[in-house]
Amino acid sequence: MQGNRLVVSGTLDGSAIKEFNERLGSGTVRTVVFEDSFGGTAEAAGAFADAIRASGVQTEVRGQCMAACAYAFLAGKTHRFGYGLQVNGIMLPVAARPTAAELAVRWRGDEAHKTLADFTPAPAPAAATVTTAASSATQAQAMPMEANAPAPKDNWQPEHGVLFTASPSLFGRIYNTYYCDGTQGRDFSKCERLPDADPYKLGVLTP
Repeated sequence: MQGNRLVVSGTLDGSAIKEFNERLGSGTVRTVVFEDSFGGTAEAAGAFADAIRASGVQTEVRGQCMAACAYAFLAGKTHRFGYGLQVNGIMLPVAARPTAAELAVRWRGDEAHKTLADFTPAPAPAAATVTTAASSATQAQAMPMEANAPAPKDNWQPEHGVLFTASPSLFGRIYNTYYCDGTQGRDFSKCERLPDADPYKLGVLTP
C-alpha cells in the first residue's frame, strides 16, 4: 500500500489474489497500480479483473504491463498511465493482427471480456480420451476424434499483441501504438507501428 494506492508488480499467477481481494475489501484502496508486470495466467487475469470491477477502483500503469496484467488493467473504473519520467507501456494480447475496425471496439466494455476468452484454453473433449482398457476398435474410432479436436487456444505471450506506449518529452507525452507478432522478443523497436490508433480514442486509456 502507498496511501490509498495498492501497487501490484511481477507475474499475475494467482498466488496473491487472496491478499489482493482482502486489500480491496478493506475499502481504503482507490487506485490499483500495476508496475512492471510482464504477464501471468488467463485465470489469474480474470480473478484480478473481477475483483477490480466489483470494487469500482481506478487502475494505473507505471512502467510495463503486459498480457494478463493488461487485461486486469482494463477492468478499472478509469484506467490511465502513471505520471513521471518513465516510459509506460501496455501490451494487450491478440491472436492475430487486428483490423482498424477491430481496434476501434476491441477493448471497450464487454468486448474486453472477449480478449480473455480468446486466451482461455478450451477443455479437452472427453470423447477423445482413450483409456488403457479400451479395445483396439474403440481406439481406432477415437483417433480421428483426437485429430479433429480443437487446437489449444493461443496462450498469454508477453511479446505478442498490440503495444501502447507513452514516452516523456519536452512537449508532453508522446503516444505510439505498435503491433508485435512475437518474433521480436523484447526488442519492441522491431514492431510494426499502427497509424490512427490513439489509446484514448480506442478506450484503452481514459481521460
